[in-house]
Amino acid sequence: MGIADTSIAALSAALSGGAAVAAWQASREANKTAGSVAQIERDRWHRELSPQLKLKIDPNNHFLYIRFVRPAALGRIQVSLRVRDDRDRSQDPELAGSVTAQMRAEVVWGPYRFRPGIDHADDLGRAVKPFTLEPDDLHRVAIDPTLRPTWFDGASGETRWREQYRNAPMRVWATCEASDHKPWRLSCELPWNGRWARTETPSQP
Repeated sequence: MGIADTSIAALSAALSGGAAVAAWQASREANKTAGSVAQIERDRWHRELSPQLKLKIDPNNHFLYIRFVRPAALGRIQVSLRVRDDRDRSQDPELAGSVTAQMRAEVVWGPYRFRPGIDHADDLGRAVKPFTLEPDDLHRVAIDPTLRPTWFDGASGETRWREQYRNAPMRVWATCEASDHKPWRLSCELPWNGRWARTETPSQP
């Protein structure tokens, strides 16, 4: 083979290799795009299947009622409830000799908590163990008025605590799980007057 033939063969091989690399890169980008589109579709489907719950407070008998409204296609779901504080205090400043972050974390900041030791509620009354619901099922858990922080001293402190949350909603997180699906984390604000409230659009788990 002459020099010219060798050069042509080398050039052909280089072009062929370059084409192969370009094809591989194009295939990889196409796969990434297809994967992104598929993930978007899965996320959309997950949002559309979000469980819708109705919750209400019975202020006279101190119960919180939970009903699984839809979609019935999910079948049985498992629900975990957790009381939300009226606001996030985790970043509040700590002053020397004053209230610490740990002390604040040991308070349920709101009008109600779950009754400790009842319905498998924790010692603080912050959360209850998961329970199952079928479509249109109604479940109830016991609740109590929250306890004032220890630094709300005396009778005036108790009065100040009660006034702070008079007519305030009870805020909860509801985490729902169903077979073959990622969990949904839903939020709800329950009015003090016993009216039904619905869970809102879920946030990312």
